[in-house]
Amino acid sequence: MNYKTYFPLYSPGRECEINRNNTLLTADVRSEESTVAVFECRQGEIVEKQSLTLSTQEYTSPSELLAKAIESLKAEHVKRISLAVPGPVIAGYCETPNLPWSVDAGKIKEEMGFDKVYLINDLEATAYSLAETNGAQMQLLNGSSKAHSGNVAILAPGNGLGEAGLFFDGAYLRPFATEGGHTEFAPRNDFEVQFYQFLNKIYGIVTWEKVLTKEGLYNIYRFLRDIGRHPEEEWLQQQIAAEGFLPALMHAAQEKKSRLVKLTINMFLELLAREANNLVLKLKATGGLIITGEITDVLYPLIDKNKFYKSFLISDRMEHLLEDIPIYVLSNEKSILEGAAYYGIFFEHQDS
Repeated sequence: MNYKTYFPLYSPGRECEINRNNTLLTADVRSEESTVAVFECRQGEIVEKQSLTLSTQEYTSPSELLAKAIESLKAEHVKRISLAVPGPVIAGYCETPNLPWSVDAGKIKEEMGFDKVYLINDLEATAYSLAETNGAQMQLLNGSSKAHSGNVAILAPGNGLGEAGLFFDGAYLRPFATEGGHTEFAPRNDFEVQFYQFLNKIYGIVTWEKVLTKEGLYNIYRFLRDIGRHPEEEWLQQQIAAEGFLPALMHAAQEKKSRLVKLTINMFLELLAREANNLVLKLKATGGLIITGEITDVLYPLIDKNKFYKSFLISDRMEHLLEDIPIYVLSNEKSILEGAAYYGIFFEHQDS
């Protein structure tokens, strides 16, 4: 049942003959751009056949976006779809400020004429993609490379802060979503208290999403610039205006010309290690921590692995547990699409 994978996911649907030859639409629905793909399943393996990316904001409903994608992909024959969305899914429904409209699986099924519509949180979909994660996609950041049993945690900073887990049932891992990114940020020292107060004046409630996202990276940058009084170089201002904040930040970091940029990235990574610690302890994730997401892909070359690991280990009495946790970085831009496909074909309603 395990196939080729780092992680033994529970996937009985792979053994069902009815799932051996299926075609499925999947959608990675995001605030700015959404990707729709056609996957085929053959003998327990899935293969992406074609995909299309559309501007989410141009459509007045998920059904309208899907209708355009189906027309463009010539996929009218496909009658099952699995959608991954950046928000909480409850009874086939998701309403989130991360999308311009709510997503209702029942309504999509009725409007589009699908036989099956599956709706899943995007980080939970990432967890399902681990069914065939390989060594080329997974890098050991630090910790023991020895296989461990136990729960697994996933942390993904991007436009939002995704957090998910995989529960170990004694034999297999079973993914589940969380909304841990919306828990409140807690400062550890006087400097971070100033940072908290800076954010509190802007947002009121200060969550980890205001710290460990694209928006959070900018919040750290402007705090260090405005309150920490680290000057923003004129050339950097011009670069940000021309390229956008994140690309300009990365170019400046690679060129090592700006102290403000260096301090911004160092503070972000230290806080990322702190929230990684929090998530591992809350889930008792002895099976490992996986860090992924758009920001992780961008910042990975800049991570001081030893420094990150030391920050991750800081705890009141749990260092002995944390020091045995393997920390992986997952680089797979298709993980949400692939995970949604695995979920729709093998994991959910495998007898359908």
